[in-house]
Amino acid sequence: MKKFEVWFVEFNRWILILLLAAMSIIAFLNVVMRYTTDESIIWSEEVSRHLMIWLTFIGSGMVLRTGGHIAIDNLQDALSVRAARALRAVILVVMAIFFIMLAYYGWDYAMRTMVQTTPSTEIPFGYIYMAMPIGSIFMLMHLAFIARMWLMDRQFAADSDFDATASASL
Repeated sequence: MKKFEVWFVEFNRWILILLLAAMSIIAFLNVVMRYTTDESIIWSEEVSRHLMIWLTFIGSGMVLRTGGHIAIDNLQDALSVRAARALRAVILVVMAIFFIMLAYYGWDYAMRTMVQTTPSTEIPFGYIYMAMPIGSIFMLMHLAFIARMWLMDRQFAADSDFDATASASL
């Protein structure tokens, strides 16, 4: 299971790297073309926006695993160890249910919008909205990977490439 987790995290990371690189290159080329030729790439803003949507949903699982999402911990701090674990168990179940529902309804929404196309690229909107169910499944998997250590000790996965505390303070 640990090997699969390592592979999955690397896979998730590479997807994010490729999406961010594509978005950056498209935006950079559009700026260069606008200032050197007075022409811009017609579809660049639209594609960049869609890549940002995918980045947000695919990246949220990585942030979840390292504890980078906003959280209010005062109640956990005020409770006994046993009560805090029980509270975290409830939170864990609620999060899992939310991710499952988000994946289900996201899939349904994506399928319903396959008939509508984007203005510039004429890509079906369903492909853009697929970020929601896929990202939700990624979040559910990351939640499953960290569930035990978060439930028992309120610990998140350590990642030498990402410091959730430092990035939250920016």
